[in-house]
Amino acid sequence: MSLSLKMEIDPVEDVTCLNPELLQLPEVSPFALKTTPLLVDDLFSQWLSLPETGNLVKSWINDAKAGTAVNACANFSNVNAVGSNSLPSMFSSVNAPPLSPRSSSGSPRSSKQKSSPSALGSPLKLFSDPMQEVIPQFYFQNGCPPTKELKEQSLSKINHLFNNPLNGLLIDEFKTVTKEVCKLPSFLSSALFRKIDVDCMGIVTRDAFITYWVDGNMLTMDVATQIFEILKRPGHKHLTQVDFRPILRELLATHPGLKFLQNSPEFQDRYAETVIYRIFYHMNRSGNGRLTLRELKRGELISAMQQADEEDDINKVLRYFSYEHFCVIYCKFWELDTDHDFFIDRENLIRYGNHALTYRIVDRIFSQAPQKFAGDVEGKMGYEDFVYFMLSEEDKSSEPSLEYWFKCIDLDGNGVLTPNEMQFFYEEQLHRMECLALEPVLFEDILCQIIDMIAPEREDCITLQDLKGSKLSGNVFNILFNLNKFMAFETRDPFLIRQEREDPTLTEWDRFAHREYIRLSMEEDVEDASNGSADVWDESLEAPF
Repeated sequence: MSLSLKMEIDPVEDVTCLNPELLQLPEVSPFALKTTPLLVDDLFSQWLSLPETGNLVKSWINDAKAGTAVNACANFSNVNAVGSNSLPSMFSSVNAPPLSPRSSSGSPRSSKQKSSPSALGSPLKLFSDPMQEVIPQFYFQNGCPPTKELKEQSLSKINHLFNNPLNGLLIDEFKTVTKEVCKLPSFLSSALFRKIDVDCMGIVTRDAFITYWVDGNMLTMDVATQIFEILKRPGHKHLTQVDFRPILRELLATHPGLKFLQNSPEFQDRYAETVIYRIFYHMNRSGNGRLTLRELKRGELISAMQQADEEDDINKVLRYFSYEHFCVIYCKFWELDTDHDFFIDRENLIRYGNHALTYRIVDRIFSQAPQKFAGDVEGKMGYEDFVYFMLSEEDKSSEPSLEYWFKCIDLDGNGVLTPNEMQFFYEEQLHRMECLALEPVLFEDILCQIIDMIAPEREDCITLQDLKGSKLSGNVFNILFNLNKFMAFETRDPFLIRQEREDPTLTEWDRFAHREYIRLSMEEDVEDASNGSADVWDESLEAPF
């Protein structure tokens, strides 16, 4: 009986009962394959159960482990010739099952298969002997080592600068190394010198410098990382305000634009403090007093330090180091601090900007909602806190300022400004307009104006991200608690608009500080003229400068 006839009569017969002799039939009817699709799988399972098949598979595995090429075609033909249980003709008609086609452009493995002759002979070879790619080292715990060429160039300069009988340099002679070899601002010289001279010997030898700068891989670091490593104290992963004092002292001692302060040590200290406060105000966004390397790289301090080292006029370095900016901040604080105890209270701050601020916003500031005061005196604001306030008040377009005032208006601290919270602060503005006989603007109209300026994602509240995404965000806070700037915004002074268009690189703080410094200079000139040639100077009327 033929196999096709047997399947037509009994198609549901258990395949496990098939006689292995049936596998020797020359062919299988196509009709039988169509009516019983699982026949091929069952026949293959039957073939795998044969002892000869098991021996064949074991031999393939042993050959693969030994690293020898596996000739599947030859082994396959041998097993067909062994014994009476051989494969049917449908298996013997082909040498091996074809591999699935692969895209030559999409798979990197295809190029490896083409270049390996042994891989064509055996699919098992692909898994037993994979091609290994050598990935160059990309992480170095102590920084990337310098190239040979860079190292040789640096050593040549070092040998030239340290070529003296002492084979080393004193602190006064070290500035050239800082500038020419390290490519750092010159006022970092003392900090770098003391970083290397850990034993306080007063001299840095050639070998000690090479160990720190070249062997320590400082040579290949970016400038921000170099400065960070020089300034931070051992065991710390951040910079504090104290870490910046050495470079400010050297800047005051060496910069030509600050030489006039050499006989005024008190104002030198105040200038250094102000610069440090401004640095942390803009760069230490977490507000924890710990400046990280990431924050240092994101800010503009490095470029400002380089500009301060190259520019003789310190007032042209608008970021952080301008003496005129310091003068404006300090004089404003001195004016408000009537008893000169270096603290100001609520009544003092109310007088800021010709009584521009409302009582409610001043109360929020003294409740320390935007920032915890650095001083320990109850109900008093110190100089550092005033610097943060003044920078926020005079430039409400900066992100630190937006965060400062957002916390003030956010009464419940839930991260959104609701119409009720904004109305609470605007009510006092409305009352002040009525007292000054100004035409009042209802809060409903103000709210529509604020929504149009900010265009928040939700009309029922405003988030900090909404404010940061709008160029008019500062005007929102002026509307809510600064009457003078609110009126100026409503009238749109064409002179100020023209100034902004002439130099858009200047910030609101830069323009304010420039105008205020001119005012202070004019007042000082008038005071000098009124004193005439008097020889006696009244100490009680003495200005802070």
